[in-house]
Amino acid sequence: MSIDRETVDHVALLARLALTEKERERLREQMSSLLEHINLIAEADTSQVPATAHVLPLSNVMAEDKVVPSMPTADLLANAPAREETYFRVQAVLDEE
Repeated sequence: MSIDRETVDHVALLARLALTEKERERLREQMSSLLEHINLIAEADTSQVPATAHVLPLSNVMAEDKVVPSMPTADLLANAPAREETYFRVQAVLDEE
């Protein structure tokens, strides 16, 4: 499949690219080549290939939850720019109405 100049100009506009004439021609050739490769892949017979969600047989990739002691509150708040009792004090992000 061959890409025309209008398609290259449209893609360049969408991508906000300022292209010279030489760059336009090079991009047209590259895009055409890419589509030819995609068409070749599309012609492959995949009727005997089962659908897969992942190429490796993974069953459970989640790590097991483990209870571990956390850092002491005083250590966590030691470098806090502002705190209130045992909490970080932060600037409000929502206006109260």
